[in-house]
Amino acid sequence: MGAEIGATTSIFGYDDKIATYLKGTEREEIAKLADRVKEHLTGDDEVYANPEKYFDQLIEIDLSALEPHVNGPFTPDMAWPISKFAAAVKEHGWPQTLEVGLIGSCTNSSYEDISRAASLAQQAVDKKLVAKAEFTITPGSELVRFTVERDGYLDTFEKIGGVVLANACGPCIGQWARHSDDSNRKNSIITSFNRNFKSRNDGNPNTHAFVASPEIVTALTVAGDLTFNPLTDTLTNSNGVQVRLDEPQGLEMPSKGFAVEDAGYQAPAEDGSKVSVIVDPNSARLQLLDPFKAWEGTDIKGLKLLIKAKGKCTTDHISMAGPWLKFRGHLDNISNNMLIGATNFFNDKADTVKNQLSGEYGAVPATARTYKAAGIGSIVVGDENYGEGSSREHAAMEPRHLGVRAILVKSFARIHETNLKKQGMLALTFADNNDYDKIREDDTIDITGLNDFAPGKPLNIVLHHVDGTSDTFQVNHTYNQQQIDWFKAGGALNIIRMNQKG
Repeated sequence: MGAEIGATTSIFGYDDKIATYLKGTEREEIAKLADRVKEHLTGDDEVYANPEKYFDQLIEIDLSALEPHVNGPFTPDMAWPISKFAAAVKEHGWPQTLEVGLIGSCTNSSYEDISRAASLAQQAVDKKLVAKAEFTITPGSELVRFTVERDGYLDTFEKIGGVVLANACGPCIGQWARHSDDSNRKNSIITSFNRNFKSRNDGNPNTHAFVASPEIVTALTVAGDLTFNPLTDTLTNSNGVQVRLDEPQGLEMPSKGFAVEDAGYQAPAEDGSKVSVIVDPNSARLQLLDPFKAWEGTDIKGLKLLIKAKGKCTTDHISMAGPWLKFRGHLDNISNNMLIGATNFFNDKADTVKNQLSGEYGAVPATARTYKAAGIGSIVVGDENYGEGSSREHAAMEPRHLGVRAILVKSFARIHETNLKKQGMLALTFADNNDYDKIREDDTIDITGLNDFAPGKPLNIVLHHVDGTSDTFQVNHTYNQQQIDWFKAGGALNIIRMNQKG
């Protein structure tokens, strides 16, 4: 809902409902293990009694007064209570007509989510309403898909024009057939996905993507209008009668239990040493991975600035999804999308950076390849919360593959920072964010202090400017000793390989 909850997060400990869910999804062993330490899977009594002593901020929320919210567009950080959303749509001039509603993917696609959305779809059928916007449903797993189909929910969606997609990431990362008569026209969609960055869902920067619960998405899809408030407004049915949608209902667990014929899991071979993976060397979509090189044992000097990214730089900016995902098994080909969505600080353009070897401007991946071919490493500089978004490993693997040695930013999104460490990259943050302003377009950069690389010990950056001057400043990191070993070995996978050989 756009608010951080302090002490109250510890309220949601392990309980009987979680145990029932684990047992119902064939994870009874996990439930048994949790039952043994159940009393420890919650907050301490003294914390509940005096939470203000243990948290920097205590936020109290009256759940009886909490409204459904809609987030967006272009970011999940901007939230609107449903009672104020219509006014926000009109005030900002966002396209009021809703073209597509999408529920599901890995987020908000549980049995309960689907059943609650289906209860609204059934109401639409009973009250003679048909969805005015396109409607897609993406079950979160084959287990959920099979079960909700068995229980008739998918048929219910189809009765109001819903289209059931494969249980996969799908439209959340742009993998769907978006029907649009003009890609240059501003338009609105709403999803129950967890991300709505510009161009993410359909590759179109003109698409205003909003995020809400599956129930709100379903209700607005039936209305086809972003200004519709399902809590208070009515709709005109096919008989010309004004009808109102009732509160949705759902089931936490299927009454008949979960069921599936083929969950899609194939157990690995007991003896993997006898398995050969053969890939056509001419394949454009599959490529065997070569181990990344280990650290050379010295300070890293002579790096070229590849890009100084300005503002938001999510994993979608770093490694776009959509059509690019057909190359997700081919690291070299998918690396041609590296940082093509990031805004260059020096010209406010995307995918246009200066090649210091030629003096010309060109695409980010091509420039990185030029440096790599010349045996020169590069460095990427970024702003706040760099790497926000999906936990997409390609966003860390691609820079590593194209010769980027370090990512230096004001702050990292936590998961992306960890992914960089796993690939043997240096993930560094400015000790003083004002040092971001010292970095110039033609800088050659050294990273020093690596011979004494240790947890909690800063490293140093040396900027060599083309006018002969230089700047030196400290940078921080959060590496523990195991992660430092990953860096030295060239990546976590190299450590695993060494342990297997040992």
